[in-house]
Amino acid sequence: MRILGFESSCDETACAVVERTGDTLRVCSDVVASQVDTHRLYGGVVPEIASRAHIEAISSITYEALDRAGLTPADIDAVAVTSHPGLIGALLVAVNFAKSLAYANRLPLVEVDHMKAHIAAAYLAGEGDVPKPPFLAAALSGGHTSIYLVRDYTDHVLIGATRDDAIGEAFDKVGRLIGIPYPAGAGFDRLAAEGFRLAAGDAPDPLAAYPHTAAYRDPAMHLPSPAVAGDSLDFSFSGLKTAAVNLLHHLEQTGEPLDRARFAARYTWEAVDAVARKLELALRRYPGLDLVVAGGVAANSHLRARLSRLARQYGVRLFLPPRSLCGDNGAMVAAQGVYEYLAGHRAGTSLNARATDD
Repeated sequence: MRILGFESSCDETACAVVERTGDTLRVCSDVVASQVDTHRLYGGVVPEIASRAHIEAISSITYEALDRAGLTPADIDAVAVTSHPGLIGALLVAVNFAKSLAYANRLPLVEVDHMKAHIAAAYLAGEGDVPKPPFLAAALSGGHTSIYLVRDYTDHVLIGATRDDAIGEAFDKVGRLIGIPYPAGAGFDRLAAEGFRLAAGDAPDPLAAYPHTAAYRDPAMHLPSPAVAGDSLDFSFSGLKTAAVNLLHHLEQTGEPLDRARFAARYTWEAVDAVARKLELALRRYPGLDLVVAGGVAANSHLRARLSRLARQYGVRLFLPPRSLCGDNGAMVAAQGVYEYLAGHRAGTSLNARATDD
């Protein structure tokens, strides 16, 4: 079975072919047209510009994806497309293109939830080990911070989420204030690594040692945890973001120099620690289930290290997509599309895009 997958929920136009043989999924091609350089000029995604860029790119990347896979539309068994959630204008581009392509070639059309697609990226390990439901999953991106109980390949129950800002958005907006260009994830990662090393000295694991250092205890760098208090699995990143902005403004107004690495380490620690704390609570609530962490923020090296320790502590397996599949891509949409197709889910020409999960 071969699925052609489309993704245009934000600022990446993507198309991919995924083939299922037995229980194994293989990426035959994966083409992404990035708009990062354009949106970097504005410090974030401009929806209207993103939508227009999707229109310009989607036809050419479809030809490229099929060509790389050595296929034609006649070799495809179904078309999958992200229909929600995301920027409505951006989503509409791929939804309408996929509907037209499927109709013209008499192919089944499958709609895909963007968050389920991110989680499905973990299935694309080729011959490697992949998660099998039931398991717990965290989808962490610029627009979402969600924890799911994945009961089956198409049955995802939301058990925790951010009540306001997403973790990726919190990195991007604060990163801009300290001179890290959009998207801030990779730059924040490197700067925080420097801060952890400076704080922990010769410690073999600077991240693990960091909360025991003088740098962490310094009240001048205090930042609140985004983990909502109590037994909820929810997050609130707006408080962390606001506190960080106030801290930076205070330093500017008093003329005190900003140690960017030290600040990045503390900010990263609070974000990563919050995710680890809520996932630990989820592991206690659902004992024995493996853990999948996906989405753009899953590429963060400090998050990966912290959650790897957590998984070992609870004796479960941690599945992380390769970094190349953490961001938005067509392969993850096609992967989830495989299971939606096998479950008998079909969409018609009336399929519309939705900005939210509602």
